Amino acid sequence: MDQPSTIIPIAGGKGGVGKSFVTANLAVALAKREHRTIAIDLDLGNSNLHSLLGLENRYAGIGEYLKGTVACSPEELVIETQVPGLGFIPGDGRMPFMANITYPQKRKLIRLLQALPARYILLDLSAGTSFNTLDLFQTGASGIVVTTPEHPALMSTLVFVKNLVLRAIDESLRKIPALKPKLSEIHKQSVKDPIFTVQRFRNELAQIEPDAAEVIDAICRRIRPRFVYNMVESINDSEIFSNIDQTFADVLSIECDHIGLIPYDSELRQFLRRPGIFQLEQASSITAQTIDRLAHRVVQLWNQSLEGSAELLSGYAQEILTPKSDRLSARAKR
Repeated sequence: MDQPSTIIPIAGGKGGVGKSFVTANLAVALAKREHRTIAIDLDLGNSNLHSLLGLENRYAGIGEYLKGTVACSPEELVIETQVPGLGFIPGDGRMPFMANITYPQKRKLIRLLQALPARYILLDLSAGTSFNTLDLFQTGASGIVVTTPEHPALMSTLVFVKNLVLRAIDESLRKIPALKPKLSEIHKQSVKDPIFTVQRFRNELAQIEPDAAEVIDAICRRIRPRFVYNMVESINDSEIFSNIDQTFADVLSIECDHIGLIPYDSELRQFLRRPGIFQLEQASSITAQTIDRLAHRVVQLWNQSLEGSAELLSGYAQEILTPKSDRLSARAKR
């Protein structure tokens, strides 16, 4: 390949936000742009990505590979879809009890991901904040977090990213004996405690071990999640973009990018009642066009920070969520 592989983990703080839908259709959009892409179902214990790619659940996948019931190279696990250039690796297939893989299995899985020959490798991760999900999210230089504008989903998103940062801090500093008692506080936070902030925790650790401050600063620069907002119904929902920026800066000392927006689509729910590939069969819909725009931004901008992305995505929300008649009326008054 002319370009190195880019691993894009896709996660969500809670189930039901459309994480698998985004993974499947973003993979299709990237492949249609003539980039070799592999979508991998890592929602182990609840694998269903195959149905969004028009495939049956009858192929060996990650579960069989980790359990050793199939002996093959990573490339041999890849199933070609009906979309040229798009491969797929199933999750647990019909293998039970794969939701809690062991540490050696996780290391084996990460080696598999790093060995795959593709321009883009999309990982559909389990919802929530298990250690395996957090660690797999960090196999890419950056990742996508899918949420909806509803308050419970946004709170779950904040919890996911907070756990992502704390997991990275704990993993990076736990080998320093003097820091172990303080690091243990990560696992014992109570509702009675003051609101946790990474900056205060950093300063407390730095009093014990000054080098800890530099390590945490590097982690906060490295972790920069990209948000995709799904099922957006109202222009008012775009107000949350700048609020998220402020919250993440104040509480977690990190920055984030707002990379995509998918509007609420009443016809999509009807489409999902049957197997099929939405991005192919409904290519002219507004929803498919927003996913294609997301693919364009991934190809053009993935390796750089998206400065001012909250304002840019708010402008895009105005464009696609304002009824056409209202847009024409507004232009006529100018």
